[in-house]
Amino acid sequence: MCGIVAMFSAQEPISESSLRLGMDCLKHRGPDGQKFWISGDRRVALGHRRLSIIDLIGGEQPITNQDETLYIIANNEFYDFERIQRDLKQWGYQLTTNSDSEIALHLYDEFGTQCLHHLRGEFAFIIWDKRNEVLFAARDCFGIKPLYYTIYGDTLYLASEVKALFAAGVPAAWDRESFWQDTWGVLSPDRTLYANINQVPPGYFLLASRSGIRLHRYWDFDYPPIHDLPQSSLEDYIEQLRHTLDEAIQLRLRADVPVGCYLSGGLDSSAVLGIAATHSSEPMQAFTIAFEHEAYNEEAIAMETAAYSGANIQVIPIRQKDIADNFADATWHCEMLCLNANTTAKYLLSRAARDAGYKVVLTGEGSDEIFGGYVHFRQDKLLHNQNGEDEETIQLLLEELKQNNQVSIGLLFAENESIPGLNSVQRLLDYTPAWMQAYAQRHLSSVPFYSSEFITQFQEKDVYRIFFNQIDVQGQLKGREPVNQSLYLWSKTNLANYLLRMLGDGVEMAHSIEGRLPFLDREVVELVRNMPISLKIHGLTEKYILREAAKPFITDTVYNRQKHPFIAPPSTFNPNEALQQLIQDTLRSSVMSRVPFYNQAAIIQLLDQLPIINENQRTSTDFLLLRMLSACVLQERFGLA
Repeated sequence: MCGIVAMFSAQEPISESSLRLGMDCLKHRGPDGQKFWISGDRRVALGHRRLSIIDLIGGEQPITNQDETLYIIANNEFYDFERIQRDLKQWGYQLTTNSDSEIALHLYDEFGTQCLHHLRGEFAFIIWDKRNEVLFAARDCFGIKPLYYTIYGDTLYLASEVKALFAAGVPAAWDRESFWQDTWGVLSPDRTLYANINQVPPGYFLLASRSGIRLHRYWDFDYPPIHDLPQSSLEDYIEQLRHTLDEAIQLRLRADVPVGCYLSGGLDSSAVLGIAATHSSEPMQAFTIAFEHEAYNEEAIAMETAAYSGANIQVIPIRQKDIADNFADATWHCEMLCLNANTTAKYLLSRAARDAGYKVVLTGEGSDEIFGGYVHFRQDKLLHNQNGEDEETIQLLLEELKQNNQVSIGLLFAENESIPGLNSVQRLLDYTPAWMQAYAQRHLSSVPFYSSEFITQFQEKDVYRIFFNQIDVQGQLKGREPVNQSLYLWSKTNLANYLLRMLGDGVEMAHSIEGRLPFLDREVVELVRNMPISLKIHGLTEKYILREAAKPFITDTVYNRQKHPFIAPPSTFNPNEALQQLIQDTLRSSVMSRVPFYNQAAIIQLLDQLPIINENQRTSTDFLLLRMLSACVLQERFGLA
């Protein structure tokens, strides 16, 4: 993986110093080298910071074809690339490197933008097509790798991170409407928190020429209509999943550097480690976090899993002071608002992996988004996929679900209450996904802490209408199972914007760590999307089919354990420790007064009340405090207008 910066100017010559400043800002993504190319007419510039993983000596970029009519910079990992290299050579292409990145260049030469259907992996890349004077930029199906763009003056800027655009000279300012959307949990997949800066959405590519820019969708989840679900036996589904996941993991072990695993006490990372271990002649190296608070500490389960898999394990203890000391840097790298200190914990985990000599790790992210792992998906199934159960049984199961998933471990459980803002969702879908209901309830509880001016500006806007205007409701949602609809919508918001950008790429690449995600292999996802809901959620058991497929590779403890999301202990549990002191000091300071969205007087009143409110209230308040704290960090670090 690497960091990329590109510029395409309609008229004015591109500034080499601007390009260099953008590249310098991405040194953490590519500490192993840098190189750039600027066209003779100075209208196109491509810059690359390299993290060497495949072809350590010969893989520097930009890469060009033989007649120098195509140039590529890529932040990628393409799997099964050796087979494609062989095909390209048979077709007459001369490869100048052994890098997996080069295959995209020649596949584009052969197939144009349809090359995307031949690529398997995580990527964001940019190709300059000199013959046709077209800039082609693409992002992987799920948004594992980020790609931001903006037009400033007459120039199109693209980069792996927003901060590189700022460093290259793009003005830094908040996007107030996006901030409002984000408070409801439905930030559109093409937007960011920053004015005039967009994302290439997951599964899209961008074409830029003198006539302007256009975005095109090349992939989507395409969940089958309810009556078109294929039917196989449970044994066949288990075998298909086991085989496809095994292949995805085996492909992700290919590297010219050591490959490790992130491990928690959960099913996903345990399955990845267990299967990976069967393909390794040496013990795998696992890395796990140990929190102070017992309810959040999964160290013992991770140790048991490592022993079962024959893996070595390094435990990284995380204390409140560690989080306080590193919170600002982690937030700067992620460029989004934090909901929990788990982001900083993962940042410290990645630093430990890099200090241990690792550049590549396998992770379990993405499993919950395809198998329905979160409590709100189980809630959706009980409420809207009842399969003939009587109302009393449904209510008993809902109550059990609620009791099993207490607020104290940070899960989104939607209470049954009417929220007028959700009416447009109800009209579109004939139901409201539980996670949208829960986020709306969370938003309403936070309204007193926003400024009256901010609320007045946006309270009449329908955030759901703005969000659904970017969604292909007719093509992707109509006629689908409600749980699949909920999974789809969650993946368009929280998967790319939070899970992958913050808990994935942001904190991993901060320390030059490439995270590889077998569960978000396209072959795996396309298999799972066609499975019946009853195999994803079986009663109150989430990820049922994955448990069965992974059973030979995991401990009984993991097999029988309910989902516990990766959550750091709330800072409010430890009012006299460093993180809570950082929150208190920052939110009472002049820094907070410069963030243009909040009512500081109300916030100070809340801070004063923290010692006397009960533990559940303090827990539910923590997410709001960390959002505010991270907003202060972004305000100061980026100098946002």
